[in-house]
Amino acid sequence: MLQLGDEVVYFSAVFLLVMLGTRSAAGASLLTAFLYVFMIMFRFPPVPADQAGRVLRPRAPSGGVPVVAHRGGSHDAPENTLTAIREASRNGATGVELDLSFTADGVAVLMHDETVDRTTNGSGPISKLHFVQLKRLDAAARHRLKDKFSVERVPTLQEAVQECIKHQLTIFFDVKCQPDKAVSALHEMYEKFPVLYNSSIVSSFEPKVIYKMRQTDPKVVTALTHRPWSLSRFDDGTPRSPSTWGQLWTGVLDVLLDWAHHHILWKLCGVSAIFVQKDFISLDYVQYWAERGVEVVGWTVNTAMEKDYYQNLLKIGYVTDSLLEDCGSHY
Repeated sequence: MLQLGDEVVYFSAVFLLVMLGTRSAAGASLLTAFLYVFMIMFRFPPVPADQAGRVLRPRAPSGGVPVVAHRGGSHDAPENTLTAIREASRNGATGVELDLSFTADGVAVLMHDETVDRTTNGSGPISKLHFVQLKRLDAAARHRLKDKFSVERVPTLQEAVQECIKHQLTIFFDVKCQPDKAVSALHEMYEKFPVLYNSSIVSSFEPKVIYKMRQTDPKVVTALTHRPWSLSRFDDGTPRSPSTWGQLWTGVLDVLLDWAHHHILWKLCGVSAIFVQKDFISLDYVQYWAERGVEVVGWTVNTAMEKDYYQNLLKIGYVTDSLLEDCGSHY
């Protein structure tokens, strides 16, 4: 839970910043009081700790930490397919991370990219393809092990959920777009399969997705996904803006966004976990969130050395592209 000292520090900082900007103690006091009341009135309490624990700390093999197969384990099998889910279970994963998307006719399916080009033998935005067209595509066509996995279809959300339940895998639903559609589709799954309340979590980079999910169904376990410096730098660390001023401005926005994640957004949404890019996690960072009742999960952990660090030093769950071998870095 958030400590009283945290709240005093946060709102004192807001008061001082507003007063410096407006030079009005009265105005700063009113705005700070408004923000405090807003937080009290509109924030969601987190789900019970025992429920979150069942989702985030399921019993792992040999007493180890939870290991989540990224997109079903995209290095070991064609990503976001039923075969990937089965392979993840066979290889010892405790859960799978799956990406939610929608066809032109509104069918909820698994797909990471906005287009089908990278993972199938088709082309074009998934939002322009009807489900009947999507069913004709081979989701294994461009995978490195395409000869092992013959023809794979893009599964619907419900097909994937049923397969995960069959294999007793925790599901990490990742939502990147269309929050209203996504929340509606996921809510339908939770109503059809109540076991999901204790075996799944909804995550997103977009706080509005998580807030909308909690608003629609407060019993769902949720998480915010965060990568520091994501506004100013690409995944590989190169600057997004070619200009010095652009880089400076986006850097300032990054600092504000990072502060908001660590001090406001998590509490407003009532999340049970925060998923953070692996290079920004330390023991102190894990402890910071543990004091607030929030679990940390690292992504994407792809080498034996990194996995040993997470399993034996940090002792927290992580997301990986492969449960069988080292593979390339993924940001």
